[in-house]
Amino acid sequence: HETHIERLIYQVSAYQRISQRIDFISAALRGTRYLGYTLIGGPRRPEKFVVRDDGFDCVTYCETVLAAAIARNLGEFETVLKKIRYHNGVVAWRERNHYFFEWGEHNVENGICRWVNMDGAVEIKKTVDSQKGLSKRRFAMRVIPRAVFLANKPMLKSGDIIGFVSHQPDLDYFHAGFIAFAREGTLLLRHASESAHRVRDERMERFLARYSVRYVTLLRPQEPKRAA
Repeated sequence: HETHIERLIYQVSAYQRISQRIDFISAALRGTRYLGYTLIGGPRRPEKFVVRDDGFDCVTYCETVLAAAIARNLGEFETVLKKIRYHNGVVAWRERNHYFFEWGEHNVENGICRWVNMDGAVEIKKTVDSQKGLSKRRFAMRVIPRAVFLANKPMLKSGDIIGFVSHQPDLDYFHAGFIAFAREGTLLLRHASESAHRVRDERMERFLARYSVRYVTLLRPQEPKRAA
């Protein structure tokens, strides 16, 4: 029995660039339902490694697509997904990348992504305390103002991961998704949308305006280093 993910990994095996593989896989999952709280575990509840392709929240969608774009088979997909979701790939609640800023930092450390910087980026500080059972975290975040981001569209690539910085002082991000482009070049956000109850594409400018987004960050997935 071949899973949906296994089939997608096979379908993109001929694509040379990770950006192409992410674009294909993320597009193939459009229409999948939005599903929150799919991960299992807590401060007093054992962590279980969850793999599913029938429903996503914004982060599990990004994780699943990214792992499928890196992996060459289903076994490798699960290994990569653990590495993306958990610090050092350790399946434990305290090692889960609960905050998206830490998700980014850890996936830059492990070579899966790199930060995309733009002239005009600024530093902001956040003290986050929204996750029960975790101590307060202080983040100094290098973020891109909305106008700078929109003025630098040529720097963007399909498959870049965009994080939307929260207005709330105790929360780092409120949403994340992929950069995509329509045929005519319109900049799109491809994401698991809670309001639309599914994975969809929408015009980036519309999303930024609707949520009065001030700052974003960008991560660019890197080609996996294969053993020779």
